[in-house]
Amino acid sequence: MTAATTAPSRSRRCVRLGVRIGLAALAVGAFSAFGTPAHARGPDGIADVAEKVIDAVVNISTSQTVEAKGGGGSNTMPQLPPGSPFEEFFDDFFKNRRGPGGGSKGDNPPRKTNSLGSGFIIDASGVVVTNNHVIADADEIHVILNDGTKIKAELVGVDKKTDLAVLKIKPPKPLVAVKFGDSDKLRLGDWVVAIGNPFSLGGTVTAGIVSAKNRDISSGPYDSYIQTDASINRGNSGGPLFNLDGDVVGVNTLIISPSGGSIGIGFAVPSKTVVGVVDQLRQFGELRRGWLGVRIQSVTDEIAESLNIKPARGALVAGVDDKGPAKPAGIEPGDVVVKFDGKDVKDPKDLSRVVADTAVGKEVDVVIIRKGQEETKKVTLGRLQDPEKVQAAVKTDEPAPEKPVTQKELGLDLAALNKDLRTRYKIKDSVKGVVVTNVDANSDAAEKRLSAGDVIVEVAQEAVSSGADIQKRVDQLKKDGKKSVLLLVSNGDGELRFVALSVQ
Repeated sequence: MTAATTAPSRSRRCVRLGVRIGLAALAVGAFSAFGTPAHARGPDGIADVAEKVIDAVVNISTSQTVEAKGGGGSNTMPQLPPGSPFEEFFDDFFKNRRGPGGGSKGDNPPRKTNSLGSGFIIDASGVVVTNNHVIADADEIHVILNDGTKIKAELVGVDKKTDLAVLKIKPPKPLVAVKFGDSDKLRLGDWVVAIGNPFSLGGTVTAGIVSAKNRDISSGPYDSYIQTDASINRGNSGGPLFNLDGDVVGVNTLIISPSGGSIGIGFAVPSKTVVGVVDQLRQFGELRRGWLGVRIQSVTDEIAESLNIKPARGALVAGVDDKGPAKPAGIEPGDVVVKFDGKDVKDPKDLSRVVADTAVGKEVDVVIIRKGQEETKKVTLGRLQDPEKVQAAVKTDEPAPEKPVTQKELGLDLAALNKDLRTRYKIKDSVKGVVVTNVDANSDAAEKRLSAGDVIVEVAQEAVSSGADIQKRVDQLKKDGKKSVLLLVSNGDGELRFVALSVQ
């Protein structure tokens, strides 16, 4: 009885053990066959992408005639933008090299220096995209195809603000071109492929993922980079970043690296930006950006509370250009732009980018918040010109001298503007308001960087011309239960900004 019942039990145990051993063998066999688990190998399509697009990726070679420094015949490194991915590379390359004469004393004659970068063909007729800093100040530019063919290039146009450039070549044979994809469709974690010319090694393929989108690293007014961990090194600048369909979703432009090599933090200009810039450079040879004609700043929590905006959002209009499109549309200092041409505006960078990307002459709806209420203004955009500050002096009748007033709640000593104060603080005649003559070092005003010579133009969006005006407004705001007071402040040149100060 016992033997009869125990034998089947042993049999079942053997079967279960055999299954476990079999599964383990399959797992070991699978690991041995492929080396690593599937999720660690990356997608299978990378080789297909590389094979499809490699002939459209080019090397960019430039030369520049420079004045050699005298003594020792040492070569001079070409001038590069601060933080350029090439900076350390060229420093190493040119350091310790000797000029003509084997280092003889005296000045060397001018000579040529070279730099290297990457680019890609977007039109089979010979249109090439790269970075502006790759070809900046070059006397000659050559495009080197993947098969080694070297062709002299003509510069079509550059845009320094997005660090992009367009070149034109006359190819001796048909070229392979790539097309742009939609960078807006990229998701965090999507695989991307970078191809370029790192350290002048020629066509090099690396892969990684999208680490972040819309990254602002304060390198320019329209920062909205794709961040990737695909290896990007010196020489990759200007090269394409592909999705797995073989479409260009970015232009590799910058790296962050204390060592000079890739540490997995690279940045690419998104194709959404590149397409608009390239189209205009090809059409006009320059950028024609939209212009609203306002100076803007962030909406802090304190400013939002003062303006009765919940939650804090948008771009605060600190000043309006008298000759700009916003003026006739009725936009005023103190307005907060929360939507432009149907697109939400979360912060000043959003507004700068969307305005710049909008066609000159287009009529758009601009949604603002004024005194807690939303209003829609129609604005016909102008064209952004190179910044030129031209301010005509406006003569004003000076008020009678006023005895300085100490505003204890704000920690400020104040006085009405007069000729002597304008001269002392170098304040233009066109600036009106109440001048700050002293700031309490322990006050909120000092923390917000107000200083003697600043001029308070408005308090809670009402113009002031004397210390008594300011005191009256502050007293009323405190009576209304406000925790802070919003000041419109000007410097001596008339540049405006909003500052929220605590009155508790």
